[in-house]
Amino acid sequence: QVQLVESGGDLVQPGGSLRLSCVASEFTLEHYSIAWVRQAPGKEREAVSCIASSDGSAHYADSVKGRFIISKDHAKNTVYLQLDSLKPEDTAVYTCGAYFIDSCSGYDKPGSPLYSSWGQGTQVTVSS
Repeated sequence: QVQLVESGGDLVQPGGSLRLSCVASEFTLEHYSIAWVRQAPGKEREAVSCIASSDGSAHYADSVKGRFIISKDHAKNTVYLQLDSLKPEDTAVYTCGAYFIDSCSGYDKPGSPLYSSWGQGTQVTVSS
């Protein structure tokens, strides 16, 4: 059973930073790409980033490009999402998902059946 556990969400002021973590168990990061998906109240889920299992390449939605950085630590079996220059519109529950495609192709569709497992999510609130 693929398991993912997120942490790191918090209340932060606009312009601030956070680092989210996604710890994987029962599988290694060589087997799945990992994507971060967020959902704000009343809005649809938005896939914001993915790191490919094939070559570690990073992919970003336009809404976060230049502000968020995704990375992974194989020794810790953990994927990180660094959130910088946060805006109130970044407020959402952030969830990581294990994605079958090793290049991250198609990760921007959170409803895809190619996602095999999800974590429970971590709340990020950006407010003054």
